[in-house]
Amino acid sequence: MKREQVHSVPSVEVGHNDDHRDHHESTAPEVDELESFQLLVAAKFNHLLASSCNEDLLSLVWIRKLLDAFLCCLEEFRVILFNNKTSTHLADDFFERSLKALDICNATRDGIERIKQWQRHLEIVLSALDSRQRVLGDGQLRRARKALVDLTLAMLDEKEGGSAFVFSHRNRSFGRHNNAKDHHRPGHSRSLSWSVSRSWSAAKQLQSIVNNLVPPRANEIATTNGFAISVFTMTWVLLFVLWAIVAAIPCQDRGLQIHFNIPHHFPWGSPILLMHDKIMEESKKREKRNSNGLLKEIHQIEIGARQMMDLVDSAHPPLSEQQKTKVEQGVQELALVCEVLQNGLDPLERHVREVFHRIMSCRTDGLELLGPGSSAE
Repeated sequence: MKREQVHSVPSVEVGHNDDHRDHHESTAPEVDELESFQLLVAAKFNHLLASSCNEDLLSLVWIRKLLDAFLCCLEEFRVILFNNKTSTHLADDFFERSLKALDICNATRDGIERIKQWQRHLEIVLSALDSRQRVLGDGQLRRARKALVDLTLAMLDEKEGGSAFVFSHRNRSFGRHNNAKDHHRPGHSRSLSWSVSRSWSAAKQLQSIVNNLVPPRANEIATTNGFAISVFTMTWVLLFVLWAIVAAIPCQDRGLQIHFNIPHHFPWGSPILLMHDKIMEESKKREKRNSNGLLKEIHQIEIGARQMMDLVDSAHPPLSEQQKTKVEQGVQELALVCEVLQNGLDPLERHVREVFHRIMSCRTDGLELLGPGSSAE
């Protein structure tokens, strides 16, 4: 991996490859720590980029790898944050942006609930068309057709019907079960309402995070001993992860038109930009309307349900051997999708919950450490 110098500031040569450099010289320990953080982020996102070059892109498995990478980066950033207690305005800036991530986590959980609802419709279809039945009659076909129609209606975009489902579940939040004492801690999040409002917009939330997100200047890097670079890096990690989740999972007022402007001299910039381009390509290919999300399994549900509807509509008992074979093949394909959803949705929800609490914990503990005057509220 090519490693380049982020800025021409002698004391903070993040990512600079110098084989002759003696790490035992009188270099400040935090400089090595900051450089290691840059390389860690680059390694994590290069690994994700490699995973996105095959069928895994935007799958449940890939999204969980993305969240793992985020949690690892956040933990390393937390150590750096606690070792740089003087740069409170930079920490406040990150905390203010991370605050917005909590609502996206809640909205993502609502989106996962929607996919579970679609899964239940698929399970009815599979039950109705179970090949172990001796005869596939009118009753079974009607039951399967009704479940497929219900699934189609449930997968309409939020403007036409999805918002009613989401809003009905908007009385829960990952932050709901916090201890009462947390509400009196410095930095308690004003976003820890039980859910987002009906007028909430994922697109606007993402835009508010990227607004005024610019690389630190040389003098700011120098005066903060390089901490400004770490804040900029972690903010971009946060933004990309949230943007990819909103792209994949059904979310209220989804929108992907966020301008990604990362200087290429950051070692992690290239993999993030390449993955951004890949996701935008998928968006153009697969999403005529900004509705259900780009998750690979959602695409499989849409294709499988459409094909099964065509089969059920054209089937009239008694079914011919050719019709039986086609129905059985369709059932097998839907069963595979259901199995992936069965095994992947609950772990994903737990992953998103962990992201929520780690962000909240980092923010709360950071504000306590830096003092009440640093609160971003």
